[in-house]
Amino acid sequence: MRRDLGVALIGYGFMGRAHSNAYRQVGSFFDVDHQPVLKLACGRKEAEVAAFADRWGYESHVTDWRDAVARDDIDLVDICVPNNLHAEIAVAAAEAGKMVLCEKPLAMSVAEGRRMIAAVEGAGVPNLVSFNYRRVPAVALAKRLIDEGRLGRIFHYRAQFLQDWTISPDVPQGGAATWRLDANAAGSGVTGDLLAHCIDTAMWQNGPITAANAMTETFIKTRVHAETGREQPVGIDDACTFFCRFRNGSLGSFESTRYARGHKARYTFEINGEAASIRWNLEDLHRLEWSDHSDEGAVRGWRSVHVTDHGGEHPYMDHWWVPGLQVGYAETFVHQIADFLAAIRKGEPCSPTFREALETQKVCEAVLDSAGSGQWTEIPTG
Repeated sequence: MRRDLGVALIGYGFMGRAHSNAYRQVGSFFDVDHQPVLKLACGRKEAEVAAFADRWGYESHVTDWRDAVARDDIDLVDICVPNNLHAEIAVAAAEAGKMVLCEKPLAMSVAEGRRMIAAVEGAGVPNLVSFNYRRVPAVALAKRLIDEGRLGRIFHYRAQFLQDWTISPDVPQGGAATWRLDANAAGSGVTGDLLAHCIDTAMWQNGPITAANAMTETFIKTRVHAETGREQPVGIDDACTFFCRFRNGSLGSFESTRYARGHKARYTFEINGEAASIRWNLEDLHRLEWSDHSDEGAVRGWRSVHVTDHGGEHPYMDHWWVPGLQVGYAETFVHQIADFLAAIRKGEPCSPTFREALETQKVCEAVLDSAGSGQWTEIPTG
């Protein structure tokens, strides 16, 4: 018999939809002990959150997140709001004994992230940060191949995340749709939004980053603020490139921009090892490219693996359709909730926890510090 898990969702935008869909789908595809029950949706605008709650099947809605934290029928608080609100909600939810799932990045700063960790660990509540690309089957397969030693010694890790949606100077900053361009709400630009994904995946696959050397640029210096109507300086980074060293001795290069015309969400990584290389592209997310030097010379080269097989061959795919039929972006969130519920059943943490996500926060902060100073910056430990 499944036990109900009362969910309160804070925020009803893009991520709110992705998370809501995952809660609705997970029990149909995965064997779970807890059945998410959509108890409460929370958002600032009454009419909009009411419509959202009705569309997604939430039992009720409120406009103050404190009401969600206070309710006895809420077991899990899911935070899908701008970054500057993460800490206050997460700390209050943990102190109320709620499980906490938080969208990435963890916080606005390392110091703020530490307060969030203290709250969830002090309360002993399950916690997770939503770095969903770990749950793409092809990305999880890449992790497995690395852990099995198939690549041998790793020499290079390179990643890009390219978009083009902010090139026009007419795009405003701030407000519900473009808060990611407002430093007061987002903290940073592409570093905390896009590169955070790349950094989390890279350290999950290849181990800790120890030092970084970065440069950033803000191409459009002022934008009209959506809420005030006034033209204001832009405080976020439009583009960031950095080099880094990993603890295992490999070298890394990372690039992200919202000014790569023609790219909507091109997230790629390539990992070069002594024995083999792998590469992946979000725009073709169900495929993993593989090059193995041990192949016979006449046929040695890159090949594309369609990650859809069953029988444990490919991560997560036993739960979906027949081999040959792939899953997509939405299913990464289903996998995330399935893993979280499985961890609750086992009494184990589900990665990345708040503490693990702090390591990505440290790298993001060091990258921005390096860009400001023009110097290599060491990534703090502890």
